[in-house]
Amino acid sequence: MSKVLVAEDDPDIRDLVVFKLEQAGHEVVEVGDGLGALAAVEGDDLPDLVVLDVAMPGLSGLDVCRQMRADPRTKGLLIILLTAQAQETDVERGFAVGADDYVIKPFSPRELVSRVQSLLARSRT
Repeated sequence: MSKVLVAEDDPDIRDLVVFKLEQAGHEVVEVGDGLGALAAVEGDDLPDLVVLDVAMPGLSGLDVCRQMRADPRTKGLLIILLTAQAQETDVERGFAVGADDYVIKPFSPRELVSRVQSLLARSRT
């Protein structure tokens, strides 16, 4: 079972993502903002993958991704950005800060789970 951290400020979207990931057999830790995401990776029990909403209050998902990539302990975490920002420059910016994947809202919950599972499978080979 993989551990997934979900950082999403919209409770309805967060609940849906958590439900679908748990249904797929993942252990999920959920937080509502960027500071919560950084706090969730401070301990020794790191997640296998992080799903970050880009537009969160306080620290954005881009800021969190950038900070995780700069920290030797978390630089190797798999990160998926989840956002309504769909312009080509937005996607480029997401990958430039170190995201492994970029999912645009509105999204298919099944597609998100598939992307999570695909990244996890590739990281284990």
